[in-house]
Amino acid sequence: METGSSTQSLTFYDFLDRMRNPASLDLVRSIKSFIVSFSFYTANAENDGKRLQDFLLTMEAAIRDHPLWANATEEEIDCALEGLEKYVMTKLFMRTFAASSEDARIDLEISEKIRMLQNFLKPEHLDIPAVLHNEASWLLAEKELQKVNAFKAPREKLLCILNCCRVINNLLLNASMSQNIVLAGADDFLPVLIYITIKANPPQLHSNLKFIQLYRRQSKLVSEEAYYFTNLVSAKSFIVDLDANSVSMDETEFLEGMSAASLANQPMTHPQPTNLSRTYTLEEIQAGPSTRMHGNETNISGGLNYPFMEAEVGELTVGDVERLLRVYKDVVTKYTSLCRAVRHISMSKLEIGPFSERTDSLPPQLEQTSTKVDEERGD
Repeated sequence: METGSSTQSLTFYDFLDRMRNPASLDLVRSIKSFIVSFSFYTANAENDGKRLQDFLLTMEAAIRDHPLWANATEEEIDCALEGLEKYVMTKLFMRTFAASSEDARIDLEISEKIRMLQNFLKPEHLDIPAVLHNEASWLLAEKELQKVNAFKAPREKLLCILNCCRVINNLLLNASMSQNIVLAGADDFLPVLIYITIKANPPQLHSNLKFIQLYRRQSKLVSEEAYYFTNLVSAKSFIVDLDANSVSMDETEFLEGMSAASLANQPMTHPQPTNLSRTYTLEEIQAGPSTRMHGNETNISGGLNYPFMEAEVGELTVGDVERLLRVYKDVVTKYTSLCRAVRHISMSKLEIGPFSERTDSLPPQLEQTSTKVDEERGD
């Protein structure tokens, strides 16, 4: 599954090597000028996409006529254009990827809906035949799809989608041969892709698809690439509109599943602000660190956990960052207070009973100890 990515790396580094050649100065100036020019325009995804496509066409003509590519093969020209696309889009990534609040909102809504569907949607609800129930293949396809957010270049993002879809297609072909039935059509492929997408819940699905559609060279978004990409777009649209009528499930069962999943996915209550000036009694120190969460003072050893203690990495969202920071600060503050209290007790060598109050005079059993300490210090 890494062959395409490795080839792309070689293509990119070959492009960079040629751009270091003094003879490429005119091309370098054109590329830098284009990148800088983006800041002159108001951010607009569609306009930015058209501007990029026009630039790539212009640069293709310039590269074909350039001395550095004299007598170059079509494959070498194509490699140069692939390297150019990656370089430019890597530089413009922050401007072009998920740049609008609307994209961020759609990404979050899709991710949240998928999280709810993960709680109760089964393969049979999408009419996936039992012969295609292959956890190993499904897991491999999920992992490929989840990689899409790790790359900045449109081609590399698209390659993740292709790898995922090829795993599914191979699953269909193998099942067809082993069962002597035909399972290679879109009616069999799309439900599996939908289920894989739900299981994978790839980050920023909407933004990644939009990014590929706008900034991948249009001459490359054809044939197999276009077919698999279009299928994932269809899978996303199906998930967005998914309701009881979309799946083989009773409406009541579907609504109950969504309701239960919604309750299960509700964010944890924010912990109360910590009183930084508070000092802890010996009784509290002996009992162990505690935290006020959900309005209750609770000992950690007593069983109540902090928010996210049972959470998995894939369950966390961007919205959880603030809550995680609050919990982190709470833990650090209480740990610091605990260390300060223990250090104070150690230095003073006092043993204050759990229920006693501090007085100006020492208990009789400590008077002799105190005197000896004073004598040793020379006080």
